[in-house]
Amino acid sequence: MDEASLEGALNELAKQFGEGVDLNQAKLADLAKQAEANRKQLQKSINTLQELLDYLRVCIKYQAFDLEATRRENTYLRKLLEENPRGEEG
Repeated sequence: MDEASLEGALNELAKQFGEGVDLNQAKLADLAKQAEANRKQLQKSINTLQELLDYLRVCIKYQAFDLEATRRENTYLRKLLEENPRGEEG
């Protein structure tokens, strides 16, 4: 091989490697974009889940409050029935 053909072969080889690097960089860039989009979606899902948990906590607190009020009312009504067992007035 003469020097010119060797130089041409080396240049061709360098181009092929260079194209491979560009393809890898493009793939990495695409993967980075996808990872960022997935991260944003995950963060959005986490925020939504947090809001739903907060709402659930409020609902549970209300139910506990309502249950306690119902128990107090039930106790009061039972006491009234015990004082007047046959529904007699006065």
